[in-house]
Amino acid sequence: MSQNQEPQQVVPPPVRDRVRVFDTTLRDGEQAPGFSMSRAQKLRMAQSLAELGVDVIEAGFPQASDGDFDSVRAIAAEIRGPTICGLARAQFADIEAVARATGKAGRARIHIFLATSPIHRRHKLNMSREQVLETGFKAVRRARELCDDVEFSAEDAIRTEPEFLIEALSIMIEAGATTINVPDTVGYTTPDEIGALFARLKREVRGIDGVVLSAHCHNDLGLGVANSLAALAAGARQVECTISGIGERAGNAALEEIVMALRTRADCFGLDTGIRTPLLYPTSRLLAHLVGATIPRNKAIVGDNAFAHESGIHQHGMLKNRETYEIMRPEDVGFSRTQLVLGKHSGRHALRERLLGLGHELDDAQLDELFTRFKTLADKKREVFDSDLDALALGQDPEALGPWRLEHLHASTHLGGSASASVKLKHEDGRLSAEAAIGDGPVHAVLRAIERASGINLDIADFQVRSLSFGADAQGRATLGVRHDGRELRGRGTSTDIVEATALAALEVVNRIERLNQTQLNHVQSSQQPPLPAAANHV
Repeated sequence: MSQNQEPQQVVPPPVRDRVRVFDTTLRDGEQAPGFSMSRAQKLRMAQSLAELGVDVIEAGFPQASDGDFDSVRAIAAEIRGPTICGLARAQFADIEAVARATGKAGRARIHIFLATSPIHRRHKLNMSREQVLETGFKAVRRARELCDDVEFSAEDAIRTEPEFLIEALSIMIEAGATTINVPDTVGYTTPDEIGALFARLKREVRGIDGVVLSAHCHNDLGLGVANSLAALAAGARQVECTISGIGERAGNAALEEIVMALRTRADCFGLDTGIRTPLLYPTSRLLAHLVGATIPRNKAIVGDNAFAHESGIHQHGMLKNRETYEIMRPEDVGFSRTQLVLGKHSGRHALRERLLGLGHELDDAQLDELFTRFKTLADKKREVFDSDLDALALGQDPEALGPWRLEHLHASTHLGGSASASVKLKHEDGRLSAEAAIGDGPVHAVLRAIERASGINLDIADFQVRSLSFGADAQGRATLGVRHDGRELRGRGTSTDIVEATALAALEVVNRIERLNQTQLNHVQSSQQPPLPAAANHV
């Protein structure tokens, strides 16, 4: 460095405020119709939430039932890391039940709720303002005698008179509340309105600087996440949310959407969370599995289409630079990669890229000819799969199932016992192969039978079944991922019978592996051919 050159100053990254993530999947989410979980399922979900890095797990409402009490107690005893919280009405019996249920937690919290809005005071509580204040004060005082961490929620706060809300929250802080939650219980507010309210609460509530201000937004108008972000921008430092936005009626603000909005737009919010974002997708999938739900394809952050592109213009941009159409990396939320879906809207660039990935290198003239056939096929099918491209590239009919076709399938299962399956496959060379197998279930049994009949081992990496429509006769799609030769091959099958759909998906992978093996064998044989005699070179 020359004497005249000044040393470069290292500019530290800006210091960002920390937002506490309060997850209520197991309480507000679980109490919604269709999302009930057993004690074992709740415990498994709680472990996943702890690994995800949430700060607070609201494990349930202990006074609601013996089962809820037992679930909260089990989670408090076994889960370490997050604060374990239980919900209570502003009644001593509820508060004491939470204290007992969370007694073995490393960190425990009692969460008291009491309605404050005129409509709730009049029609639900039959209380005056003064009675609400007195009841809430006594409840928070009792909770602080049992636990150092007490949260107070003013139910239906958004529809409460602002002056009364300010007075109520000031009194609850005086009583000993350490977290003050301002819920939009019925999803009524807007981002501008809630932002202005939180800013006013920060100015006028007595003692507010000594507690954590929290937002809990429902999604009845589809504004749960937007309202939560507006509250955070106005000073809230805890956000209450659920995985995939499950909850009463239209649900709660979705945890993954809030977290990724804060991360992606750090320039706007300047806020951090402790969430391990690569676990967002796996956690969402676990919840869907436990409650028997399906993640909508177009769900933000964790839906299958969140990082999928079919439009030719979008695919071309993605191949040049992923930032053209993606504001987040799929790996950052737990997806393995971006998916360029091949369909009738796709262009040549995406088709060439996929063919190269499958081992088919075509010149421009060959690509043009294949692209025409690809478009014809794409008009018939909603999505063109890898096996279809293999067939097109090899000059075969992509509608055919060969070289193996499924001639017969039978599967049965027995309560308390193993399942069995038998298949008969026909090869394009005329061979018939019939095999039977047993397994843990009909799907497992049919996969083993196909392995035996085809002679090809399937190293299963992923298996999913999705309903394509509604009703008892809905079609199901089975998607099978198989590891082979250092890469993952995927097969898909569709049928109203999910066992048949699985068999078709497995057969698609088996056919592809056989074609690949045959191609490699032909290449080896051709490379071993002896050179022609010298004289023959002049013919």
